[in-house]
Amino acid sequence: MNQEQTFTARVGNKDVIFATGKLAGQAGGAVTVRVGDSLLLGTVTMSKSVREGLDFFPLSVDFEEKMYAAGRIPGSFFRREGRPSTSAILIDRLTDRPLRPLFPKGMRNEVQVIVTSLSSDSVHHLDIMTVNAASAALTISDIPWQGPIGAVRVGYIDGELVVDPTIEEMEASQLDLRMAATRDAIIMVEAGANEVSEQLLVEALEFGHQAMQPLIDVQEEMRAAVGKEKAVVELAKSDPELAAAVKTRIGSRLTEIVAEHTDRPVRNTVVGELRDEIVQSFLDEDELADLKAIRTIFADELKQTIRHRILHEGVRPDGRDYATVRPLSSATGISPRAHGSGLFQRGETQVLSIAALGMPREAQKLDGLSPEESRRYLHHYNFPPYSTGETWFLRGPKRREIGHGALARTALDPMIPDEKEFPYTIRVVSEVLSSNGSTSQASICASSLALMDCGVPIKRPVAGVAMGMVKEDEKYAILTDIQGLEDHLGDMDFKVAGTSEGITALQMDIKITGLSRELMAEAMEQARVGRMTILDSMTAVLSEPRKELSPYAPRMMTVEIDPEKIGAVIGKGGSTIRSLEEQFTVSIDIQEDGTIFVAGTDGDLAEQAIEQIRMLTQEPEMGETYTGKVVRITDFGAFVEILPGTDGMVHISQLSTEHVRSVQDEVEMGDEIMVMVTDVSPEGKVRLSRKAVLEGWTLEEARAADAPKRSRGGGRNDRRGGGRGRRDDRRDRRR
Repeated sequence: MNQEQTFTARVGNKDVIFATGKLAGQAGGAVTVRVGDSLLLGTVTMSKSVREGLDFFPLSVDFEEKMYAAGRIPGSFFRREGRPSTSAILIDRLTDRPLRPLFPKGMRNEVQVIVTSLSSDSVHHLDIMTVNAASAALTISDIPWQGPIGAVRVGYIDGELVVDPTIEEMEASQLDLRMAATRDAIIMVEAGANEVSEQLLVEALEFGHQAMQPLIDVQEEMRAAVGKEKAVVELAKSDPELAAAVKTRIGSRLTEIVAEHTDRPVRNTVVGELRDEIVQSFLDEDELADLKAIRTIFADELKQTIRHRILHEGVRPDGRDYATVRPLSSATGISPRAHGSGLFQRGETQVLSIAALGMPREAQKLDGLSPEESRRYLHHYNFPPYSTGETWFLRGPKRREIGHGALARTALDPMIPDEKEFPYTIRVVSEVLSSNGSTSQASICASSLALMDCGVPIKRPVAGVAMGMVKEDEKYAILTDIQGLEDHLGDMDFKVAGTSEGITALQMDIKITGLSRELMAEAMEQARVGRMTILDSMTAVLSEPRKELSPYAPRMMTVEIDPEKIGAVIGKGGSTIRSLEEQFTVSIDIQEDGTIFVAGTDGDLAEQAIEQIRMLTQEPEMGETYTGKVVRITDFGAFVEILPGTDGMVHISQLSTEHVRSVQDEVEMGDEIMVMVTDVSPEGKVRLSRKAVLEGWTLEEARAADAPKRSRGGGRNDRRGGGRGRRDDRRDRRR
């Protein structure tokens, strides 16, 4: 077996143990990372050659979530892992984002990063470990890469910033900040929060960057000790002579077009005509001209022209200044039958969100390594091709769509009411109808409107804004509400979502170094102002949740019963619960703790179902009066059903204020009579008195009047005939 070497970094109060040399020896680089009893294997491999015609960097990152890591068998039909779970895809994205910018520009060799869970202790988070495992494997591999990077999670618990809290500790945290960085620069940030301030986030970023330095130290130590020599790969580069020729033919025309045309469709048309003209001019001179390279050079020139105009003239492509938000509009009630709907538009970006309410049992069951077993608030995001005027096959949600849906859910989740206050399962779907910049943030705005339109009592509406930055040397421009083009050409983009009280979600990708605390704070403040502008526009249409749910939404009611009585509600083979659902047109959901949820669009019927459930599970109370039905008659008395499935005996002497010669003289089968419970034996046998009701007696008076004749009572299941039994009956007759 190969010799293993280990390296340890101390992060906060935990040891992060890296090891290599023992597993996966044929991979380009292989490392295990262990924290507590959680263990991951990170592997990286690069192809030796480049596929012909490839004009992009083919990097793939996969987190292999293996259920055996937690000693579990997958819950699927095949009992093996299938397509990746949502949580695994989100870890893929979290890992990909900080790795990708550090590969050499122009690299075309295929690189595959696979991180496999070997052990999960359900104490330590696997997502941050995955980023560190991938970085370490790349660092010691033969793959050209400008790392290492470190990754940490920062929490805010009891007023203190904490690095890499455990899963249990994070339950009390107001902040869940995940970040990755090189020695000198933050590259990626992903955060969810419960209305924290911009200042706290800036402090947390500094704190996290400092805390991850030991991770970078140990990876540099590993590279020096066991790192492979980096392979030499051919990088795709533009021909300097061709680049100069293209620039000459462009001249000042791009500058003039950008200055003259602020309308996007018109500008795109004019720019496209110029590009085609230049491409054709080269083709006329040489039929073998590299048309793809010419178009790439042209696109780079357009990018530099727009950047220069932003930085040195203070004007953005659509004519806005740095801080102005595009025209806003909002609407609700778009779908007449949906439980809630919200439409939000910012410039050319338009998103429709639809909300639906369901029973608690409709919550999503999660089958993964995360300790979260179910999820009652679901948020899905769809990005159809028509939203950008394009066509492609619909093959289900892509990783980007899953990521955007998760970001929207993170932003809104702190505002969702507790299950005890609002016991519904909530699903929101954001449909992107038109896209030109930050549809994820638009979906947050549309979804806030949809939830309020639905009547979900969210604490406050949430709005999101996408920010950008262009920076050259000491000159920079922070841009509010960036378009797609500005996202592409900028040096940093970050999305900030929150309420009027603070931030609930942050996502940031940074392409440059040298961002000071002051610059970061300035960007956060400008984002706050932009967010408030958007919130004002939204709340002008709908400022708070509607007081009533949609008439098509189920009315949810709850009742608490003794868990031991659950069987009485379910019935044999589920017969009772099915009968209740059919009779009252409701859905019934029973929890293990005895909480029962009843939902139906007719509130009166739901109330009746609740009352029937109470009766099914109610215990007869001493001294209480019930209206019951006579279900059996004997010589010595009548059995009366006072609650569903519960009856007691009224002795012949307790049927009337007068002497009764025969039970049938007083009552018949099916009669409804009022009776008082005078005794309940330890075995549950119930003694009843009609006479006590007719006389208006108290319980004590009723028991005293019945005392000489009273035994332990009886019920329908008493083999001796209930009540006091036949022997007592004979004794009564002799008297």
